[in-house]
Parts: sequence; structure tokens; C-alpha cells
Amino acid sequence: MAQWGSRINAFELRLVRMTARAADTPMQRRLAILFSKLGNGWLYPLLFVALVARWGLFSLKIAVPAIANAALLHAIYPVLKAHCARRRPFQVDRSLNSLLDVLDQHSFPSGHAMTVSGVLTPVVMLWPESLFSALFVGCGIAWSRIASAHHYPSDVLAGTVLGVGIGYPSATLVMALMR
Repeated sequence: MAQWGSRINAFELRLVRMTARAADTPMQRRLAILFSKLGNGWLYPLLFVALVARWGLFSLKIAVPAIANAALLHAIYPVLKAHCARRRPFQVDRSLNSLLDVLDQHSFPSGHAMTVSGVLTPVVMLWPESLFSALFVGCGIAWSRIASAHHYPSDVLAGTVLGVGIGYPSATLVMALMR
């Protein structure tokens, strides 16, 4: 079993190297940094403004479950990260450069992918027309986390699955309580 784990880690590290090399132009680096910083928190006030502009007071029916998801996920992910204690790709392979400072010590799961997925889940549930935009933003943040050598693909995938997996039932519950 340990051999499989090391093979998977080596494969994922190759994917991180390929993604980081593909983001090696100045414009792609700036784009990766922009998406990462959006995931740091800048996205959420912008999203709220867009929701209020589109929906007025109804936007609270979207924003409240989104905020509840973000709070719940932020309570969970530090515990998961500390428990798993996976080193970041740029810490494992010194040839990889981190494009920006890290917000916490460990790699697994991606807090950026988890939060954006959890926040965008109720948005898409109540505003299905936003699905394409949500996928674009979510994929952009996921790509940026790998391109910046902060995460492995499995970190991003796990974060996304946790975000939606926890975000959907949580949002459903909060929306039911708001009726």
C-alpha cells in the first residue's frame, strides 16, 4: 500500500510541475496570483455586491447559507490540515516556486477550493443561471492553487468535494430554516 501512495504522490508532483511550468509567463503568473487572492477572500464581497445588484433583498436567501457554509468549512479545514499534515509541493520539490505567501502550513485539503465550492453551492442552488460563472471561478481558483505550487490535484479535488458535500446539505438546512 505504501508503494501505491508514493507512486500517486510522484504522479501528482509531476502534474504540479507541468501546471507550474505552463503558468510560467508573466501574464499567467499574474492570473494565478489574481485567482488565488480572489480565493483568499476578495471574491466574497464582490459576489455579495453582484447578488444584491441582481436580487435585491432576496440575495439574503443566498448569502446567509453561503456565509454559514464558509463559517462551517473554516471550522473544519484547519483540523483536517493539521491531522493530514501534507507538505506543500514547493516544500517537497525545491525546483518549484511558490508564487505567493501561504495562509497556513499544510496542503491537504485545499481551503481555497473548499471555501469557494461551499460558498458557490447555495448561489447555484438558488440562481442556476450562475452555474457557468461559478464553474469558471472555481476552476480558476483550483488551477491557480496548483500553478502556484501550493497544492496537489488531490488537495483541490478533496477541497471541492468537501465544499460541495458539506455545503449542499448545510445550505439546504439553512434555506429550510429561513422559510
